[in-house]
Amino acid sequence: MFPSIPLAQEIGLAVLIVAALVWVLGLGHMLWDARSHHPEPGAYEGIAVIPAQRSTATHPMESVELTEAEEEAFAGLIRTIPLH
Repeated sequence: MFPSIPLAQEIGLAVLIVAALVWVLGLGHMLWDARSHHPEPGAYEGIAVIPAQRSTATHPMESVELTEAEEEAFAGLIRTIPLH
């Protein structure tokens, strides 16, 4: 191809050009998909920011009975958390 550069550099240049071409085509495809995809207003497909709270009736393993000493220790711990 080029008489002044070795074969290894020509191969490296070809690989670099192919990688750049693939990157540009991928970027163009991604931008085209983003531009053509218009979700309906109110149709949010992501996860909820704050999940809904489960009730204790959902599953018995999601509820823990505390002793009175544990409840007092927990209340004391909560009081130590600064509100600001």
